[in-house]
Amino acid sequence: MVLALFLVGRVLFSPGPALPPGSTGVTPTSSASAPRPARARTKNTKVVTAPHSIDPTLRYDWLKASEDTKYEGSGRNIFMAQAEIPQPVAPAQTEAQKLAAQGPPPPPPPPPINLKFYGFASKPGEPKRVFLSQGEDVFIATEGEIVDRRYKVLHITPLSVEIEDVLNNNRQSIPLTQG
Repeated sequence: MVLALFLVGRVLFSPGPALPPGSTGVTPTSSASAPRPARARTKNTKVVTAPHSIDPTLRYDWLKASEDTKYEGSGRNIFMAQAEIPQPVAPAQTEAQKLAAQGPPPPPPPPPINLKFYGFASKPGEPKRVFLSQGEDVFIATEGEIVDRRYKVLHITPLSVEIEDVLNNNRQSIPLTQG
């Protein structure tokens, strides 16, 4: 009786067999190492499901295979109801071919004329004079005069003045501003 109690106590309270480091204690079975289809059809067309493996060990080879998989789409939009026709891809051009096809770049646009037109003054028998400002500088000029050694007054109307930038050969109409 004492011997039976000793054996039962040893089985229940023993730590178990010694395992090598890194081992889980579960041995792989032949069903876990060879993948089987989940379902197989028999002659009577009954669906037979394969038993699921309860092997808890990690399959590093399966993880590595899934990490190495490159997912590439077919270019088809699955959210569109219609089938799309793929467009042909043109051959790649080199940078020199692109520059030759474009030609020389267009010249940059001339800088804007930054004068403000505040109004004009005229006396009977005298030509119209305009009041132009650039920052804090105020200029008074008549048609044909050069302002700020750069801008020529071409034409004066009651609501605008036409100015030419003589350095860049750029013409601009400046509207009357309230200020």
